Amino acid sequence: MLVFEAITAYQRTAAIRAAIQLDVFTAVGEGPATPLAIAERCGAAERGIRILCDRLVVDGFLTKTDGSYGLSPTAAAFLDTRSPACLAPMVEFLTGEMVTTAYDRLTDAVRRGGTALDGAGSLDPEHPTWVQFARAMAPSAGFTASLLPALLGPIEGTILDVAAGHGLYGITLARENAKARVVAQDWRSVLAVAEENARQAGVADRFTTLPGSAFDVDFGTGHAVVLLTNFLHHFAPETNAALLRKVLAALAPGGRAVAVEFVPDADRVTPPEAGAFALTMLATTPTGDAWTHAEYDAMFRAAGFAQGATLHELAPTPQRCLVAVR
Repeated sequence: MLVFEAITAYQRTAAIRAAIQLDVFTAVGEGPATPLAIAERCGAAERGIRILCDRLVVDGFLTKTDGSYGLSPTAAAFLDTRSPACLAPMVEFLTGEMVTTAYDRLTDAVRRGGTALDGAGSLDPEHPTWVQFARAMAPSAGFTASLLPALLGPIEGTILDVAAGHGLYGITLARENAKARVVAQDWRSVLAVAEENARQAGVADRFTTLPGSAFDVDFGTGHAVVLLTNFLHHFAPETNAALLRKVLAALAPGGRAVAVEFVPDADRVTPPEAGAFALTMLATTPTGDAWTHAEYDAMFRAAGFAQGATLHELAPTPQRCLVAVR
């Protein structure tokens, strides 16, 4: 059974992707939820909706009683677009062409020890996938970002958000710290998304941008916090150490470098989400990985952070936070 489930897992992905694209979960939540009623609201065939919804029942996302469907607790919380915790936008990035092509070429990536995508894979300059990432992953990142203010405490001064993407980590910290302002660094096209989010959050007057490559632009100096969220996993340890030396120089005395990452335990397979994430880095990057705490600590120390990096849980998310002080 385990083998069969693994071989056919793409079918489960296709079903949930189709349901999200058709907005089936919202239609079911609004009711009535017979196949005909759902089909009419979703602009689909009744037969197609019935078969798709039955598969979603099998997979645990829907319930079925007397021919009508209902939302499971998970679907109600995370797949109905009326829910503030809805994660449905992630489907367009996680099942997008760049990611799926990388996994289609996984055998070659394993042989090479790095991505089989053309060029540097997802790390090509100005890669269009990062605009898609910024829009699609914002709901998930927003929840993780909401956990940082309690962990970091009060912040006064500048927060440099490196590879900011959607910008929600810096924006969240600015919203919770009236004396903080954000400088968001990323490709110019991606920063347009972050600027939209800053306006919506009411912190646009304390939000500026720094377009370009994190490895090339001048970070400036005197920052209270430098954020590195879901960025270091893309690169080899020596590349990260070089970037972290630049981060160290950009911090004020007592300032903190803060990285949010999938950090597996020393065995590299637990927690399972972090252990599995390494395969995504193999498929999409030349040298990235899910680095352990010991490996990250060594990178920070090599960059000049004398005390290394402490590890903090971000429960209930599968991610962890590394904090290093200048």
